[in-house]
Amino acid sequence: MRRRLGPALLFAVFAGASPHRAAAQQAPAALPQLGRAPLRAVVAALTDSEKVRLVVGRGLILPEGMPTNMMPPGMLGGGRTPDDRALRLPGSAGETHAVLRLGIPAITLADGPAGVRIDPIRKGANGKPDSSRTFYATAFPVGTLLASSWDTALVRRVGVSFGEESRDYGVDVLLMPGMNLHRNPLGGRNFEYYSEDPLVTGLMASAMVKGVQTAGVGTSVKHFVANEQEFNRMRINSAIGERAFRELYLRPFQTVVRRAQPWTVMSSYNLVNGVHTAENPELLTAILHGEWAFGGLVMSDWFGGEDPVAMVNAGNDLVMPGTGAQETALRAALASGRLSRTALDASVTRVLELVLRSNTFRAVAASERPDLRAHAAVAREAAAESMVLLRNESVGTGAAARP
Repeated sequence: MRRRLGPALLFAVFAGASPHRAAAQQAPAALPQLGRAPLRAVVAALTDSEKVRLVVGRGLILPEGMPTNMMPPGMLGGGRTPDDRALRLPGSAGETHAVLRLGIPAITLADGPAGVRIDPIRKGANGKPDSSRTFYATAFPVGTLLASSWDTALVRRVGVSFGEESRDYGVDVLLMPGMNLHRNPLGGRNFEYYSEDPLVTGLMASAMVKGVQTAGVGTSVKHFVANEQEFNRMRINSAIGERAFRELYLRPFQTVVRRAQPWTVMSSYNLVNGVHTAENPELLTAILHGEWAFGGLVMSDWFGGEDPVAMVNAGNDLVMPGTGAQETALRAALASGRLSRTALDASVTRVLELVLRSNTFRAVAASERPDLRAHAAVAREAAAESMVLLRNESVGTGAAARP
């Protein structure tokens, strides 16, 4: 069978060059690598499937021994095939996907807000718990206590220690600080939050974010927004008028975005005026990116939102912790046109920008030996400086003062 030569090969033959050498010269250029090639070139080199995986986390890996019936229905499985190898940092909250052919590593996210949440004991070579070493984390004072100090410089120092410890354990993004307002005394997470006052909350959170991010560790300020109670947490609808929404609930987040530039913002579980925050383009795109010029990434709270397509279209860039069902839905929506390619590329770009800033990408090695003594000293000082002692006295005519 004769082989027909293309124009380039014919020219090479008549010019005296080897046709095989000419074919080699026409081989595609090397793939663009993150951090070396322009970001738009890396995004263009991604397949649609890779783009979808980048905006959906690697999935939930439960701590060993935790029964699956502790999780709400539908939150596990969902069609994910075991790419479920162990997390790089045991006990962390989740990871993003890697695309190694383009130089994109996975990055690690871990819970705060009162200390780095990781497994204290890890498996040894035999697959059994290795009791030869315990990985300790400092218990830093909680938000309500720190806010009582009225000392932003002190809170920043706590943040610096928090960030250093996170870096040394290999955490790229800390899921903190929590900064919802104290509105309901039965709010199960009030201890994480700073205050009932939006100004105090915004200034304290800004100090914490600045401190943590000095170590090259990102923060995810949460829960955006109006997530002030835990009752029916996934479906509660916060009905709020425009003035109260702007002056109370949005104000702390506006303050921290403008003063501290957190790397990420976490959308909340609840609905606001009938719309899930994770699916609300007015909130995530118009206000956060538009009015406030936020330049970072928005991620969902773990299993927040209902429709991953609506989430990405709205500007929720990273769906966490991620399920196979969400990936499937996003791929189908992209093929049908329901998922905006422009929105997907914007979210992929923000994920890659976050990866570029991470200690993992910058090859900052995790020492796994944080200065726990120094951090404990900072934690103790902050706790002591934040304590407030009250004395009750009877007030009124004819009433004797009581101690």
